[in-house]
Amino acid sequence: MVLTSFIYAKSIDFHYAHSDKERKFPADGEYILSYNNILSKVKNSVVNISIQKNIKINPAAHPFFNDPFFKQFFGHKMPKQVPQERVQRALGSGVIVSEDGYIITNNHVIDGADKITVTIPGDKKEYEAKLIGRDAKSDIAVVKIEKKGLEPVKFFDSDKVKVGDVVFAIGNPFGVGETVTHGIVSAVGRNSMGIEEYENFIQTDAPINPGNSGGALLNSSGELIGINTAIVTRSGSSAGIGFAIPSNMVRDIAKQLIEKGVYKRGYLGVSITNVSSDMSSFYGGKFGALVASVGSGTPAEKVGLKRGDLIVAVDGKKVDSASALKNVIGTYQPGATVTLTFIRDKKTKNVKVKLASYDNATTLSDKGKASYRGMSVEPLSAALKSQMGIAENVNGVIVTDVKPNSPAYEEGIMKGDIVIQIENKEIKSLKDFKEAVKGKNKKRVWIYRQGAIFAVAL
Repeated sequence: MVLTSFIYAKSIDFHYAHSDKERKFPADGEYILSYNNILSKVKNSVVNISIQKNIKINPAAHPFFNDPFFKQFFGHKMPKQVPQERVQRALGSGVIVSEDGYIITNNHVIDGADKITVTIPGDKKEYEAKLIGRDAKSDIAVVKIEKKGLEPVKFFDSDKVKVGDVVFAIGNPFGVGETVTHGIVSAVGRNSMGIEEYENFIQTDAPINPGNSGGALLNSSGELIGINTAIVTRSGSSAGIGFAIPSNMVRDIAKQLIEKGVYKRGYLGVSITNVSSDMSSFYGGKFGALVASVGSGTPAEKVGLKRGDLIVAVDGKKVDSASALKNVIGTYQPGATVTLTFIRDKKTKNVKVKLASYDNATTLSDKGKASYRGMSVEPLSAALKSQMGIAENVNGVIVTDVKPNSPAYEEGIMKGDIVIQIENKEIKSLKDFKEAVKGKNKKRVWIYRQGAIFAVAL
């Protein structure tokens, strides 16, 4: 694999300090380190995208026309204001993935566009693009232009990307035209960033700025490892923290968008949460996606998954968080059969699950959550449920008081929380609660709070 090229520069002499002799490179010139030969392979594969939105504005809605001082001069003879149309424009980037005009970009680049225009480096012509499909949950979209003989980018297996890999970001920052920046992979598998619903970002310090969205993140062989999508910044410009959607996710989603116009995800039917270091002790120190509840009639219920199961792998691929499970399941199509590896009662088990369609997902049954030391609880009556707006199918005991600095307080338990389960015992009465908290060992306490379910170790 060629990583760099060397270009001769015959007119430059290098001088080195602290040397008795002048050192020179070969007589025919000195070497200049360059990536030009690699980047030249993809220079025509990354395009500029401009969009146009037509926005109607009603001048009468301006505060000026509603000002009492202004109205006293016109009274009811205010001039009639006709709604006006304003054109809003924005810029972004895209990556050519087929010879016949399919281009991948970010959904937020083309969102709401009335017109999408594509320009290709070295080609002065502007091409009007058609929206083929988009997936807002991953921020991926596909557009198409009517042109043959284009140069598609080559994909690289993003699962093989490593921290420290040299990368290049190509795009159209600030609308100045095609620009290349250089850096390394800072991290992989970034999720829970709150940027998109499905996140598994490659993080890079290669400068990425507004307009780079939808552009290419390439490795040192000029192969696509991701689509640039977001930056973390306070100033609006690059701060050395940029994120790209991995090429494997891009490829899978784009393929279905091109074939069907929409992307459908498989559905398991569980509510999941992360595991704290303290909670992981109940699972042999392992981390994964902790099942908080199982929906009625869902694939998860059909194969016997229960609250408290810790899912640690899907088809042998490690799962170490709730986000990781969500992302992995989201890559499978409805109807696909996957093997889940989970821990229950300190035993590792495997089960095959046939995923349903997310479009037909049923609502999970909200049955609550848990807690105990330093808190006071009372029975959850039907009248109290009605008063607090709690669903009838939620059973448990309600927390009425939490002592300051107590274990329950330190774990964040609050008045109004519903304790629904302790360890493997569901709580339906005060008697159930008293029996479940017996003993001095730490226990998993499941709490229901305003529709959400989580667990603490007390």
